[in-house]
Amino acid sequence: MKRTIAIVFTLASGLVLSAAAQTPATSAAAPAAPAKIAVIAFQAAVSQTNEFQRNFADLQKKYDPKRRDMKALSDEINEQEKQLQAQADKLSQSEGASRTKSIDEKKKQLKRSLDDAQADFQKEMQDLFGGVANKVGEVMDSYARQQGYTLVVDRSTSEQQAPLVLFASDASDITKAVIDAYNVKSGIPAPAPQPAAAAPKPAAH
Repeated sequence: MKRTIAIVFTLASGLVLSAAAQTPATSAAAPAAPAKIAVIAFQAAVSQTNEFQRNFADLQKKYDPKRRDMKALSDEINEQEKQLQAQADKLSQSEGASRTKSIDEKKKQLKRSLDDAQADFQKEMQDLFGGVANKVGEVMDSYARQQGYTLVVDRSTSEQQAPLVLFASDASDITKAVIDAYNVKSGIPAPAPQPAAAAPKPAAH
């Protein structure tokens, strides 16, 4: 599940990564105001909001029946393979071939179900993340303006992206402040912790 989330974050991270807060233009005679730069772990900010956590828990519950069905089919395949191995020397060639074919068909069915469920889940995760990310971006922009920041830099990283920030003081990191501000604005309380659920693995060939 963590890998799935990481993939979705990589796909959605480009939606709302923007510089925030521009200071009013100054006259030619006025000295330029010193730059005030902040950093934010934008992906983490989105994923740690109460709204995202609640919606993600709901999404996991939505897919629980599919997970249970696939696990049951996986267990059935494993049990039939064990029986076939144990009875191999007692079965006729045609009976052995028939059982092997049945097992192979169920393996294909399980793989199709796993692929379809993963694609559907990732699509819904991307939509979920993107929707919350847009709103978090608005809160980030408002917060940066209020605090007088002239630039906000994203320090999120991915497998395809090198770190954008090599050093930043704790005082310049607004990640938690933006999360807190968003939670207050949304009015959504923190959801209860949810146990992690692992998707069944395809039966071994």
